[in-house]
Amino acid sequence: MVARRFLLAIVALAFGGLFLGAGQENPTPPKEVTYNRDVAPILYKNCVVCHRPNNIAPMSLMTYKETRPWARLIREAVVQRKMPPWHADPNVGEYLNDPRLSDVDISTIDAWFRTGTKEGDARDLPPAPVFGEGWHINPDIVFPIPEFMVSGASQDEYEYIYVPTNFTEDKWVQAAEVLPGDRRVVHHATVSVIEADKVAKKEEENKGSNAGVDKYHYRTGKVLHLRQDAPVVDDGCSYPTGGGVPGKESGYVNIVPGIYLPGHLAETRPSGYALRIPAGAYLQFQIHYSNHTSEDVKDRTSIGLVFAKEPVKHEIAQYEIWNDLFLIPPNDENHRVTSCYTLPKDVIALAYTGHMHFRGKSMKTEAIYPDGHHEVIMNVPHYDFRWQETYFLKKQFLMPKGTKLVTTAYFDNSVNNAQNPDPSRALRWGEPSDEEMMGFWLQFADPKPVDEKPAVAHK
Repeated sequence: MVARRFLLAIVALAFGGLFLGAGQENPTPPKEVTYNRDVAPILYKNCVVCHRPNNIAPMSLMTYKETRPWARLIREAVVQRKMPPWHADPNVGEYLNDPRLSDVDISTIDAWFRTGTKEGDARDLPPAPVFGEGWHINPDIVFPIPEFMVSGASQDEYEYIYVPTNFTEDKWVQAAEVLPGDRRVVHHATVSVIEADKVAKKEEENKGSNAGVDKYHYRTGKVLHLRQDAPVVDDGCSYPTGGGVPGKESGYVNIVPGIYLPGHLAETRPSGYALRIPAGAYLQFQIHYSNHTSEDVKDRTSIGLVFAKEPVKHEIAQYEIWNDLFLIPPNDENHRVTSCYTLPKDVIALAYTGHMHFRGKSMKTEAIYPDGHHEVIMNVPHYDFRWQETYFLKKQFLMPKGTKLVTTAYFDNSVNNAQNPDPSRALRWGEPSDEEMMGFWLQFADPKPVDEKPAVAHK
């Protein structure tokens, strides 16, 4: 059911609310527009990254023939600003990867539909963008996992797979994308950089036993959960750890070239900013498999990397900040959870990600600076587990040491939440999708410039 739910969710996202604008007419007589001259450039720029053959959207919009049958639905989707998907508050922050259409673009598509959806002169059609097979980037190098057989019984399993890079020198990565081998069974995947001398310990930790697991967690197979008798702390900001389990802070640093989540596309960092993969490092693939096909399925998920082509000025890492101790009561439609983390050093803010599961309703993060100034830096008023973005800032800025990051999330565990698997359950932190998480991730760069000698990028 989970795989089917995700398929239906993608289609619902593409078409949900499309007819809400039906009957709303533009009082100004529209000008005549054509697909080739006016509409195709908009679709090529904003839509076909997903709406193309064998990709995550339910239909391709690469050609007039493919687009014309969907004209009415496209018009309603863009007029209602349901497409392209974007969940950040437009009044908080400006983002490089914001795909929303301008008012002019929306008026153009509206006029095209209402003047007969004409194709136009073929000479007006711009060249279609070229994509690698399945990719939203053109990777310089691809690292696949060895072929992995996902059992038909693996309905909620985590696998940890380590792939050597065999890099003989440090590499600088500006863009990356995780491509699932089989979308029917890969729910999500996170790829982290692991130094070679730490791989054996990581493999031992992730074998699936409770060896090495602290007293607040337990495993079922390789899946991690919070124990029901762990302390309950909804307001992480009132707790010494900020929301982490006793003895562990709410935030920690991770080096993550790329992730795959529903709706999450490639991550492209601004020029001059790159993530370093040390010589000899491994890539840890943490893959959440959810196989509801009733058959064994072969998977070969991979990550594609694009190396920095310009001198690297600042090195990227990521703070992952969590509340791990919350408890969401049954049938609670507006449950509040907070986390707090104080930056231990100066950082340059690059991007934000909010992460929850099916009950996630909204998330907002506020920065409280050492001088007492408050600023909302991220606001996602309508969180959607089916489409999870990372928000890359147009203007990077310095967050000084001592800045406190306060994240407030709300969860809807009621029958009113159509995505809710079971409103009768009390929920704690857990890796399975039908349990919950509450995380804010800050991609940041070190303000100290990189020594340019080792920062030279090579293929």
